[in-house]
Amino acid sequence: MTQLAELEQVACPVCRSATELYDVVDFNKNCEEPRGVFLPLSGRPIYYHRCPGCAFTFAPEFRKWSNEEFLQHIYNERYVEIDPDYLDTRPLNNAGFLRGLFDADKARIRHLDYGGGNGVLSAALGKEGWDSTSYDPFPSNDKKLQELGKFNLITAFEVFEHVPDVDSLVSNLNALMAEECIVIFSTLLSDGNISPNNRLTWWYAAPRNGHISLFSKQSLTTVAESNGLAFGSFNQGIHCFINKLPQWAEKLLNQG
Repeated sequence: MTQLAELEQVACPVCRSATELYDVVDFNKNCEEPRGVFLPLSGRPIYYHRCPGCAFTFAPEFRKWSNEEFLQHIYNERYVEIDPDYLDTRPLNNAGFLRGLFDADKARIRHLDYGGGNGVLSAALGKEGWDSTSYDPFPSNDKKLQELGKFNLITAFEVFEHVPDVDSLVSNLNALMAEECIVIFSTLLSDGNISPNNRLTWWYAAPRNGHISLFSKQSLTTVAESNGLAFGSFNQGIHCFINKLPQWAEKLLNQG
């Protein structure tokens, strides 16, 4: 009973409300299950909590993990089995997406791909004449955040759902934003997929993939407002934070 009480007493990292214990899944639940990739049960329970206020859903256990634990248990040599697109398919597609939006304006853009992993996205843009930098704070980075400078376009693809500390992520992004900047990021909204008094069957809720922070539209709105930013969504998976919209990005107002 003591352990259960501890699990239930967790504040929401987004709006600070008291959260409720929502469900428990096996650690090996992964995003490739809709394609028939089922890993053997690990026997390790992962508890997800849901905030009744902003509907943010998360696994508090991972806030205590070290970088070494993430590398050993999640981002190891077998990670590609449950996320085969992360090496090059996804970053190359994302580079194409950005070129489709802003290639005509690339001379006015200083771009940072935050959480850029192996740097494939930035390298692809660089070959097309973009001023693009890749930076990934995980597991560690010798380059300090303040050494990067400021950017008027920041992307964070496949980042938000992976972070155990939302405050740290948004603080870092804020520190990197120029006076006029748009942050374009991806994460699937939980709206319609996670609701009270149900089980956590959504494929995107996958601890083996490191999907430990699951955002609703309201929770992302709250994150933005708490940090003095505007929030918008292009669809269920692509969103943006804005401090002041650069002129070259005003075309997006017709797409949001």
